[in-house]
Amino acid sequence: MKIYTKTGDGGDTGLFGGGRVAKSHPRVEAYGTVDELNSFVGLAVMTVLDAEVQQGLEAIQHDLFSLGAILATASPDDARPRPSIPDAPLGRIAEMEGWIDDATAELEELRDFILPGGTRGAALLHVCRTVCRRAERAVVALAGEDEVDEGVIKYLNRLSDLFFAWARLENHRGGEPDVKWKQDLV
Repeated sequence: MKIYTKTGDGGDTGLFGGGRVAKSHPRVEAYGTVDELNSFVGLAVMTVLDAEVQQGLEAIQHDLFSLGAILATASPDDARPRPSIPDAPLGRIAEMEGWIDDATAELEELRDFILPGGTRGAALLHVCRTVCRRAERAVVALAGEDEVDEGVIKYLNRLSDLFFAWARLENHRGGEPDVKWKQDLV
């Protein structure tokens, strides 16, 4: 089987389960941004030093693939039969909240705005956080036009919080202070 199909050469793409939309369609923007986030998470797995965070990131990669499948499927009001797709991994939300609480308990109280930086792993987790926020915005935009499982939005919202907490934890465990915003330098 060849990897190229040439079916998208005209600027449209196929949805999971059938149907075609423009590559600029909000649905493609949403699942494409989740895919981009998943790629950055893969890089973070290879970069962060903390084994617990690596394991969590690996689980999140599978979740993000499921979210991408959900977003890449035509809306339920489409006449086509819906393919079998995984449910939104809503059980992970409570687990992420636990990870956030555990990380926060180990960290100094947040009293300043934090800039992305510190260790290489922390900086990359901040990149994941910002791409996650963009994915969330894309999904919210899609939800304004089409039906979207609201669990996807909730998942992405909590995930961006987790990336922030883990970035701080990566700095802490790596012996690097968070990079605090200094207003007087502006």
